[in-house]
Amino acid sequence: MTTLGDVASMLRSARKDSGLSQEEMAERAGVARSTLARMETVARGDMSVSALVRLLEAAGYDLKVVKAGHLRTLDDILAEQRQRGNA
Repeated sequence: MTTLGDVASMLRSARKDSGLSQEEMAERAGVARSTLARMETVARGDMSVSALVRLLEAAGYDLKVVKAGHLRTLDDILAEQRQRGNA
């Protein structure tokens, strides 16, 4: 099970992997730096999904849903099926 703490850690990793400061990422996403800081530490125990999506996009990431225990998304599976059909 993914917790809010896990999501916060993933968000922080995405920012750092993209080489962005909190200020740069927040500006690109159109959110306050303090919002990003709270989300990276889960300071309030909650997280805005819309802000999370914008922040991830600012770092060059998409938010995808993956069934527990699986590594590929539904989009991955459909893309593979399309590729096999074109081969």
